[in-house]
Amino acid sequence: MIDSIRSTPGPKNRTRPTLTLSIALLFVAALSAGQAKQKFTGVITDDMCAKGDHSAMRMGPNDAECTKACIALHSASYVLYDGKSAYVLSDQKLPEKLAGQKVTVVGTLDANTKTIKVDSIAAAAK
Repeated sequence: MIDSIRSTPGPKNRTRPTLTLSIALLFVAALSAGQAKQKFTGVITDDMCAKGDHSAMRMGPNDAECTKACIALHSASYVLYDGKSAYVLSDQKLPEKLAGQKVTVVGTLDANTKTIKVDSIAAAAK
């Protein structure tokens, strides 16, 4: 009788932890699989003038030159300003030639850091 009361390990007792672990691993894999690339359109500026308003700094004769000067002289970073938010660009070399211009950036957004992992940057269609 005591033997019948004891719980004996069997397939039923082992299945639940294995199933839970499998589901958890699938969930983590789905999250880490990466987000889809997106297109972002906005103006290339710097994080010191993140809203594209260079009137306070005016480090050059136009917005493009002010942006480049802030990058060079103040260790600022290139950002994409979409009219609402500024996003740091992972590639800090590509934006230089398009500073002050409206562009389309293709990449993946890390919402936690507000950083776009840049795949490409091109002048936006007019």
